[in-house]
Amino acid sequence: MRLNTLKPACGSKTTATRVGRGIGSGLGKTSGKGHKGQHARTGGYRKVGFEGGQMPLQRRLPKRGFRSALLALSAEVRLGELNKVKGDVIDLAALKKAQIVAATVTHAKVFLSGKLNRAVTLKGVLATKGAASAIAQAGGKVED
Repeated sequence: MRLNTLKPACGSKTTATRVGRGIGSGLGKTSGKGHKGQHARTGGYRKVGFEGGQMPLQRRLPKRGFRSALLALSAEVRLGELNKVKGDVIDLAALKKAQIVAATVTHAKVFLSGKLNRAVTLKGVLATKGAASAIAQAGGKVED
């Protein structure tokens, strides 16, 4: 490949059509806009999605789906991941330090998944019934 032989891909560059330049050009008189009507006028436009007064497609289809903004603020923690946290007292700051939850999280909840090998105390972190009983069996406790 040489830099002096480079050229755009075939069909990627189209020459601009000069309209309204006489009958011989094929786009003279009305410049390909047809006769009269809103689109033939200067400044004539329709809103995006307008279908001539018919109910537009985006309004005919049902609304579905929702993305909660609170998802970025809350996190779920597996019970087995608590083994990675250093120290006996586990709070939100300890979970962030161990990089189990994101730095933006404001509240977390522990659920029963995996096994806990040591006694820990959960402080300021929620736990499901199953996770709380598993923590109690390991000799730990859940504080609010």
